[in-house]
Amino acid sequence: MEHAEHVDLLRPANLPPGGLWADFGAGSGAFTLALRELIGPAAMIYALDKDLPRLDELEHAWHARFGDVSQLRLLPGDFTRTLALPPLDGVLMANSLHFFKEKHSVLRHVHSCLKPGGALLLVEYNVDTGNTWVPYPFSFQTWQKLAPQAGFGELRLLATRPSGFLRGFYSALAQREEP
Repeated sequence: MEHAEHVDLLRPANLPPGGLWADFGAGSGAFTLALRELIGPAAMIYALDKDLPRLDELEHAWHARFGDVSQLRLLPGDFTRTLALPPLDGVLMANSLHFFKEKHSVLRHVHSCLKPGGALLLVEYNVDTGNTWVPYPFSFQTWQKLAPQAGFGELRLLATRPSGFLRGFYSALAQREEP
C-alpha cells in the first residue's frame, strides 16, 4: 500500500488534532506517518517496536516527510510490558495485534494506557485464519466480540481495502470505557 492508502484507512476516524498518541508495533512507520498526517504537528507520537533498525527507518521517513522529529519519540521494546508513558489520547495498532493468540491481556494493557474515553485505532486483516507471517488475524466480526470484553466500546468500522494477501484489511475505532 502507498502512503495515501494508509491515510485513507485512518481518515474516517475524524481524529481531533494534537494529543498524545502511541503506535504499538510501529515497525518502519507506514501507519505512524499516516497518523501524524491526520492529527497534525502539535501531536506527540510514541512509536514502539522491538526492531530498532525499523524504528530508525521510521525516524528517517518522518524527517523526510515532515522535517522536525521533535514530536516523535522512538521507544524500542515490547509494548505488552509496563510502559513509562503518560496517559494517552489514543493508541494505534496496525497489523500488530495479530501476532498474539491471547489478545485479551494485550488489549487490557492497551486499555490501561489510555485516558478515559481514549481511542484505539486498529488496522487488521479481515480474516480469522492466519499463516506463518500473520499467525492470529481476526475479522471485524470477531473484533466486535473481543473489544467489549477488554473494556472497549463505541466500535466503528472505518474502512476496508482489498489485499492480495489474506483477502483484505479493515480499520476500526473503539473507545476506552471505564470498568
